[in-house]
Amino acid sequence: MGVADYFVFVVYFIAMLGVGLYFTRRNKSSSDYFVGGRSMGAGHVGLSVVATDVGGGFSIGLGGLGFTMGLSGSWMLFTGLVGAWLSAVFLIPKVAGLGRAKNLLTFPQFLGEFYNARVVAAAAWISAIGYIGFTSSQMLAGAKLASATFDQLDLTTALLFMGVIAVVYTVLGGIKAVIYTDTVQWILLMSGLVFIGIPLGYKAIGGWSAIEATLGPSFLSLGNVTWQQLVNWGVTIVPIWFVGMTLYQRIFACRSAQEARKAWFVAGLFEWPVMAFMGVALGLFSRVALETGMFATLGHGDAAGFDAEMGLPLLLRSILPTGLLGLMMSAYFSAIMSTADSCLMAASGNVVTDLLPRSVARLSSASKRWNVLRLSQLATLLIGVLALALATRMQNVLELMLYSYAFMVSGLFVPVLMALFGKKPSSSAALVAMVGGGATTLALIAADVALPLGLDANLFGIAASAMLYFTMKKIDDGTKS
Repeated sequence: MGVADYFVFVVYFIAMLGVGLYFTRRNKSSSDYFVGGRSMGAGHVGLSVVATDVGGGFSIGLGGLGFTMGLSGSWMLFTGLVGAWLSAVFLIPKVAGLGRAKNLLTFPQFLGEFYNARVVAAAAWISAIGYIGFTSSQMLAGAKLASATFDQLDLTTALLFMGVIAVVYTVLGGIKAVIYTDTVQWILLMSGLVFIGIPLGYKAIGGWSAIEATLGPSFLSLGNVTWQQLVNWGVTIVPIWFVGMTLYQRIFACRSAQEARKAWFVAGLFEWPVMAFMGVALGLFSRVALETGMFATLGHGDAAGFDAEMGLPLLLRSILPTGLLGLMMSAYFSAIMSTADSCLMAASGNVVTDLLPRSVARLSSASKRWNVLRLSQLATLLIGVLALALATRMQNVLELMLYSYAFMVSGLFVPVLMALFGKKPSSSAALVAMVGGGATTLALIAADVALPLGLDANLFGIAASAMLYFTMKKIDDGTKS
């Protein structure tokens, strides 16, 4: 990278930290910090939702899928569109009205309208732990991108650099800073892909003829995917739209249920087909580049032992001239930051609002609101440090993200469905379902055993959660009668 590239990087990060400083002076309460004073419109929230959900981790992960399986990898984000639209129709109308009427700030508080305090605490723990893992995946995505771009930067140093930037910026700004900068960051990423990354990458690898000559037809087919992969993606990603703390915060931040639904419909379309095909296309380009020797001078001569998620960063480094490389890297860092900051906010909200309510209550009088903000910022800082430590133990971005998703979904999805559609939801049944579903998924993952038909552990965790819920509900109803 040249001097111009470094200059773009420095300007970008100074600007992001500046936004954080701007909003830290304007946050007057925990409502401002966590849900933006409930005053946000559909445009900003919609772009923030897709920036958070897709972000840099899925961008790098999609590149890895495109490298490995070609265009069929785009089906992973089709599940994002399905989840966004289903939640817009079935979830938002109920959540948005309840959130405004009850001044809710978090997802566990929503569950508290249907279940008891023990369920709220369990949901808060599950959500916080899941989002710590997801934050780690974003830091790892940024580290991989940086280490592949800068010659003297190893993965560990890059991880520390990304982690510190993401944590400091999020601690300062709160949800308003997150949402507004998400809009800018997403526009920057989309512009970089459409006008820089894809056209220059396509030209550099030799166009369509080079793609056909280098890769087999399976890479260009949408059918190069098994039904097991589709099911695994679906049961992991679709339910997150019903249990994701980052999404509930944005529903509560919207001016109305109508604004929130508009935002979710927009987010779904940006996930698939827009971002899905752009991400896997660049990954496919990187596979062609590796196979044709474009990465040989960078020390990567063939696909043996090659990390598929490094293909996209190496491609951009190889094809982009000075100045444009810095701009494109800033675009990807923008996407990564937009997800990392949202996940940190989610975990912080769980800790401060759901797990430490008594402590917060002591500080919540009008004269002590500044102390509540300080407590929120301290929680965000500590969670960020923990997420950074976890990131140093993992190597695969997409794997870490999907594990985090699976942990939350398997424990929380069934109790949410029962709160929305069930008759007389049972707190004892919900608690057993949360613990049992999450524990089942984690145990299967830790055991590393071959599951029937190659299905994901999350599917069995959700099934266990459902069976436990209905069994306990029947026992509970029998006891009451």
